[in-house]
Amino acid sequence: MSPKVKFQLSLMMFLEFFIWGGWFVTLGIYLPNTLKASGGEIALAYSTQSWGAIIAPFIIGLIADRFFNAERILAVLHLAGAFLMYQMANATDFSIFYPYVLGYMIIYMPTLALVNSVSFNQMTDPAKEFSLVRVFGTIGWIIAGLTISFIGWDSEAGVQEGLLRNTFLMVAVASLVLGLFSFTLPKTPPQIAKGEKTTLSDILGLEALKLLKDRNFLIFFLASVLICIPLAFYYQHAGQFLGEIGVSNPAGKMTIGQASEVLFMLLLPYFFKKFGFKKTILAGMLAWTLRYLLFAYGDAGEMAFMLLIGIALHGICYDFFFVSGQIYTDSKAGEKYKSAAQGLITLATYGVGMLIGFWIAGKITDIYLISENTHDWGSVWIIPAIFALVVFLLFALFFKKEKVEYKS
Repeated sequence: MSPKVKFQLSLMMFLEFFIWGGWFVTLGIYLPNTLKASGGEIALAYSTQSWGAIIAPFIIGLIADRFFNAERILAVLHLAGAFLMYQMANATDFSIFYPYVLGYMIIYMPTLALVNSVSFNQMTDPAKEFSLVRVFGTIGWIIAGLTISFIGWDSEAGVQEGLLRNTFLMVAVASLVLGLFSFTLPKTPPQIAKGEKTTLSDILGLEALKLLKDRNFLIFFLASVLICIPLAFYYQHAGQFLGEIGVSNPAGKMTIGQASEVLFMLLLPYFFKKFGFKKTILAGMLAWTLRYLLFAYGDAGEMAFMLLIGIALHGICYDFFFVSGQIYTDSKAGEKYKSAAQGLITLATYGVGMLIGFWIAGKITDIYLISENTHDWGSVWIIPAIFALVVFLLFALFFKKEKVEYKS
């Protein structure tokens, strides 16, 4: 891979995740304060990610893999995304906002697979080269959050003045830039020859359902779906929670989680080889419980350090469970069902699991609404803490220890 191509791919990843991090984190603050959305409506907005994840395989399998170059589809989707982001910025109430955010996530989620396809197509040794490119995506997410906090859009005064609207305009510009830039990316032709048949089972990865006959994989699969329910609480309400209790620069502080993700990604091979798959994934589950307990008992004053530790646990929560799970899935599937198995797990977690989780999180926050934009957050966070602990105990009890090889 030449330095020019590496630069192109790195910039592509930077913009791809700058776009996502530039509005998704603060959406939970924007909706109740600017559009006066309820917990249920916030859940609807965040669940568009899950609908996008469910629909994405169809866009990739039926269009991207068959008819057009990946970089051109990426360009068109981001140009359309720029228009939808601009419309979201100008929406005056939730009923107008929702169709635009739904449309946006349906076209954004497929781009996550497309940027990977463009990258892998240019690499001779993806195992070594991909992480050095993908890390710029995490940097992009971090820079987006720090920019929002540095300018003050997420400050108490900024939120009251409606300045968070500017995050959508910022992302619209970034989407426009990435859309135009994508036309210059290295060519990535369709992966499936014209005339070659692709079934619904191929697109959704349903061939991998055969793996569920394996008791351990079935338990892992169910745990993956269930753990996404407490995960949804974090994505949907952590930013809202920090802003509501008076934590300054919530978007900037949330980037601690992405920095932690990079750190623990580097540490994961050591933990995986030292303690094995089961203990590593259990550590990830237990970290969710600990995080939510820290949120439940922390505050914006003397106990603010508890909130920061809770955010910093994101690396363990995400890497130790989801990345370990991807490695485990890869080892169980073998060459024949490798892609199908990864697609099935993604559909089950980011699709079904988080869709259920977003709905439950919205209902719970509405139950503990004290007054307008004031919640009993201590009670809210206890619920996902207990749920994650139950999933931890069930997995520890029923998953039999199994040797899994870590392939870096």
